[in-house]
Amino acid sequence: MTKSELIDAVAKRTKITKSRAELVVNCIFETMTTSLERGEGIEIRGFGSFTVRDYKPYNGRNPRTGKPVPVPEKRLPFFKVGKELKELVNQGTGPISEDDDDDDDDDVTSDDDDSEG
Repeated sequence: MTKSELIDAVAKRTKITKSRAELVVNCIFETMTTSLERGEGIEIRGFGSFTVRDYKPYNGRNPRTGKPVPVPEKRLPFFKVGKELKELVNQGTGPISEDDDDDDDDDVTSDDDDSEG
């Protein structure tokens, strides 16, 4: 889903204009961004939580040349999915067809058989 699709969904569900829905969506994102910039966490029960993680500097490697490259310390947003959302996603309510789920189960079973033998 894109931001414009989210705006359309909010407008349709709340029966407000698209311009008002855009203001609502932008306000929510701006507020969340501001909170994360300040290092505050965001918890949305049933959905998940956003936090900021601090990463220490380290020496990385340029994949082309193989030369070491210093990577400075950084702060990045991190999302941890909530229990209810995780359960909904795992129920298979998404775009994966039931046939695909059956194939995946067969793969898991064959992997288990290989590990036992």
